[in-house]
Amino acid sequence: MAETDQRDQQSLNNNNGLNSMDNQQSDRMSDENSNGGRRSSNRGFAAMSPEKQREIASEGGRAAHQQGVAHEWNSEEARLAGRKGGQIVSQNREHMSEIGRRGGQSSGGRRNRNKQNEG
Repeated sequence: MAETDQRDQQSLNNNNGLNSMDNQQSDRMSDENSNGGRRSSNRGFAAMSPEKQREIASEGGRAAHQQGVAHEWNSEEARLAGRKGGQIVSQNREHMSEIGRRGGQSSGGRRNRNKQNEG
């Protein structure tokens, strides 16, 4: 399905030639001028629904695997990546404090429920 969408888009681009380029440039200029140099409208991938984005991304992943160029993690790489992520997250003391607080509340609540069930 995405292949037909791509072909349709390529066909439109080829048929419109320079007119298409001029329209895109004028659209870009009007977006920039009206918003102080920033775009406000979502275009392309950003404008698509999350489901459509996932569909396109998964097609890219499948294609990469079929071509043999996709990266596949081994257990050592995954371990190192997880460790690196953990180190970065743990630098945020406020975040870690909140995690500990929630864990304590959870286990404390569980302890109270267990006492009620026993008695």
